[in-house]
Amino acid sequence: MKQHFMMFAAYNQWANGRIYDAVAALDEEEFNRDVGAFFGSMMGTLNHLLATDRIWMKRFTGEGDAPAKLDAILHRALPGLKLAREAEDRRIVDWVGGLTEKALSGRFSYMTVSDMRTVSQRLAPALGHVFNHQTHHRGQAHTILTILGRPSVSLDLALFQRTDEGRAYA
Repeated sequence: MKQHFMMFAAYNQWANGRIYDAVAALDEEEFNRDVGAFFGSMMGTLNHLLATDRIWMKRFTGEGDAPAKLDAILHRALPGLKLAREAEDRRIVDWVGGLTEKALSGRFSYMTVSDMRTVSQRLAPALGHVFNHQTHHRGQAHTILTILGRPSVSLDLALFQRTDEGRAYA
């Protein structure tokens, strides 16, 4: 199971890098334009992903800053957001790499952000949710690029598995 999650952590980092490279072509107005996505703009969508990863990593590790809202804006400008994303992706990759099979089959408890209740669940399904959540909102980022008339990028897991980095997990 650990190898499976190591693959998803590496894929997550790779896919985020590809999205951010595509987003770098946007001007400030496009980056901030509300196109009707769930979090409005590319800026809102990418901030949501960073915010929720920080929330989950705080739950998993007990360390780091975690915003109190799912729609927190951590960085309004792309350069700062990109640096924070890269750091969070490294943090996720390193943390997953340090997990044991026993830890993955264990349970943890946390307080929800949306309705402030305590939840106890197994780690592996929660970690699966984190990577699925990233994929879901990266799909929205892909759509935002399309709406803005910009080229997007392929984010397929199979494409990642064909890269030098991804072949280690395929």
